[in-house]
Amino acid sequence: MSLKGKTVIITGASSGIGKACAEAFAQQGANLVLGARQYIALCELGQQLEQQYGIRVVAVGCDVSHEEDCRTLIGQAKLTFGKIDVLVNNAGISMRALFKDLDLSVLKQLMDVNFWGTVYCTKYALPEIIKSKGSIVAVSSIAGYKGLPGRTGYSASKFAMQGFMESLRVENLKNDVHVMVACPGFTASNIRNSALNKNNEQQGESSMDESKMMSSEEVAQIIVKGVQKRKRDLIMTGQGKLTVFLSRWFPALTDKLVYNHFTKEKDPLLS
Repeated sequence: MSLKGKTVIITGASSGIGKACAEAFAQQGANLVLGARQYIALCELGQQLEQQYGIRVVAVGCDVSHEEDCRTLIGQAKLTFGKIDVLVNNAGISMRALFKDLDLSVLKQLMDVNFWGTVYCTKYALPEIIKSKGSIVAVSSIAGYKGLPGRTGYSASKFAMQGFMESLRVENLKNDVHVMVACPGFTASNIRNSALNKNNEQQGESSMDESKMMSSEEVAQIIVKGVQKRKRDLIMTGQGKLTVFLSRWFPALTDKLVYNHFTKEKDPLLS
């Protein structure tokens, strides 16, 4: 499928996987509507992509945890381009704290951004995507298949996102709407630096060695190819595929392996 001239909306587009997706779709000739809270960074990115690839880019300041912001984002896409072909629900935050220690506002914020942000944007974009027989993408995680220690809110939000997307896929089976769930492995981006701690504050420094992780650019290229080929699910690493397989067939063993893996973090929460 050619993406040239298509209208692509990307949330969380000011950094990390979202920013890399913006460039990857721009390389294919798509016009972009970029949403994020960092409006100035979005504008700078949009100008750069327009100059480099000869496309049109609209930047919209948007906090996806607010329904009205999502309505505005989708409305701006329709107003500017008259159609929507692809929605990439990428905006997300993470956390790092044991459930027994954390303030419950952390879980609420994770659900508001990761789950409700996806729901809001999808709700307002769906009528246009049905018309275009387009694509709805959710950037999830292996945490959407296997609950991870110290990430109760993150895992819960990604499980909820994936359940929502699966239901949406079945509902729109005869509308020819493409629904894809993309699950990167651990990715080198700022999501861990901005992850919330038990007090609902950004932790600052990543607890993991990011030198051997996938890059945001690698993830973005896989997502774009998945949209072009109308893939159903993307599990992007061997470790991720193994985790999904083992959790399905050997759940108790997987619990032990995951526990042991997270004892090797910097300043581990488990011992």
